[in-house]
Amino acid sequence: MRLSREKIVRISHQLTDVLVASDDVEFVDDRDTIRRQIVEILTATLREEEKAELEARKRITSQKKEIVEGSEEWDLLYRKYYSEELRRMGVAAAPEEHRRQSAY
Repeated sequence: MRLSREKIVRISHQLTDVLVASDDVEFVDDRDTIRRQIVEILTATLREEEKAELEARKRITSQKKEIVEGSEEWDLLYRKYYSEELRRMGVAAAPEEHRRQSAY
């Protein structure tokens, strides 16, 4: 999934607000340091997912037989290869619906 830098920053502010409002969370650093760390984590995670997506697409196009994007076979292979790549990278697999949306 691709998000602009602005969206990532907005999400980081929202997450930080939720954490600040929670009685169960105690900040050991200042709010902005926590927010910047959230931005770094989100950016790195999205980068890993993008690598998995590109690798899945590459594996599909490297098949001997041409597989048309959008076909049932393409979708099945994409989900399989995408999950394998995420596991290989040590990233937890995204929910099924999220993976399908990212493929288009």
